[in-house]
Amino acid sequence: MNPLLDLHPEVATALAERRPVVALESTIISHGMPWPQNAETAFAVEAEVRAHGAVPATIAVIDGRLKAGLDRAQIERLAREGQAVMKASRRDLAALVAHRGTGATTVAATMLIAARAGIRVFATGGIGGVHRGAETSFDVSADLQELARTPVAVVCAGAKSILDLGLTLEYLETHGVPVIGHGTDRLPAFYCRDSGFGVDLRLDDPADIARVMQAGWALGLDSGLVIANPIPEAHALPRERIDTAIAQALAEAQAQGIAGKAATPFLLARVSALTGGDSLAANIQLVLNNARLGAAIAVAFAALPPLA
Repeated sequence: MNPLLDLHPEVATALAERRPVVALESTIISHGMPWPQNAETAFAVEAEVRAHGAVPATIAVIDGRLKAGLDRAQIERLAREGQAVMKASRRDLAALVAHRGTGATTVAATMLIAARAGIRVFATGGIGGVHRGAETSFDVSADLQELARTPVAVVCAGAKSILDLGLTLEYLETHGVPVIGHGTDRLPAFYCRDSGFGVDLRLDDPADIARVMQAGWALGLDSGLVIANPIPEAHALPRERIDTAIAQALAEAQAQGIAGKAATPFLLARVSALTGGDSLAANIQLVLNNARLGAAIAVAFAALPPLA
């Protein structure tokens, strides 16, 4: 175990006993939602993982220590401090450790820390991807490169709707990252169930997904997998409404010169405001839905016999 990594006692025990564990990110707490919904959602997501047979491991950097599993006070600290907490991707981890800083981990950083801890399943809202206009800005999320090199299955509602989803899929294909649809032949688009793009493979049984994970890593394919899980139909938003809100938010970001790691939090907050809070409610429901599936996959993966 890495000496800079602390496992919560519950997580350490579960891993030692080869019981299912699901990693959860912390950027969604500090940067994805306002107080107090962020704390309430974080606790609800952990409870959902437990209710479906797995142990939750919310991941962050706290005072220079990598953490796999947070206590209640640590989650509340990230939630209350909000965007004052550094949004930490892979590139930020060394500086945070060196200067004993605190950071809320993105998908990329959460994957890296989960892999170091021995956690193979990670449930989140949506992954980052290729931003619109990337042909001139070169703005591509580090999440995609982490998926290309880190063996963790990421359960998500597809990529965030604010992105160029076609180019995101092309990037994943180039780097050999499979996109598996759970209950769908189409890539979901975060708030919407259908982006208009297909997935590489549809698997509706968590045990089938677990077997693909096991086989891929046994073959030495040390990349991640995207498990695309559509938002429940009752909570999905009409694609036209979201597209209109995103177009306005993108125009505002460009006019204000907002780019880089500040872009996604700004765009998500503006889309929430432009939809009267409906996108925030949808965001909460899709994260809970992904936590349920993540737990089911982790349970199935833990139960697999060794490959012959």
